[in-house]
Amino acid sequence: MLRKITVLMLALSLCLYGCNTGVGGLQSYVDSIDGYKFLYPTGWLPVKVTDGPDVVFHDIIEVTENVSVVISPVPEGKTLAELGTPGEVGYQLQKNAIAPPDSNRQAELVDAQQVESGGKNYYILEYSVKLPNEERHDIASIGVRNGKLFTFNLSTTEQRWEKMHDLFETVAKSFSLD
Repeated sequence: MLRKITVLMLALSLCLYGCNTGVGGLQSYVDSIDGYKFLYPTGWLPVKVTDGPDVVFHDIIEVTENVSVVISPVPEGKTLAELGTPGEVGYQLQKNAIAPPDSNRQAELVDAQQVESGGKNYYILEYSVKLPNEERHDIASIGVRNGKLFTFNLSTTEQRWEKMHDLFETVAKSFSLD
């Protein structure tokens, strides 16, 4: 009898742990003020930022592996499609944010596609980024709402990209605007 109770308690605690961690090792982040949400890997921690991104999380082991959301103004009433095709918007992001002319970075837009989720369009953009001392890989999800451009970006080293690709793609596609 005691053994059955122990097994039952163990099963119950595993179920409760699974409910807390989210889908497939992912946790949910919701910003109800700015109106966006996304999934991020379990075990990643928030980074306190005072300027720039709205929110940043990073891996506790691979500390340069991170996710961030940047909110920028766009003319009121502009849609994502009116800003350009996925390739055009991806190139502008590359030129102005990922590898601006005054930086020591080089970036190449590897893939640009449009996805629809919840009745809204998003652009998923993938970049290969070269810095002086390392190579990185980024994947971003871009959306527009109420005169704001939301840029959700995940970044890892090129060495970890193969391992993290599927997870990062799932996370990028989880980003949504309310």
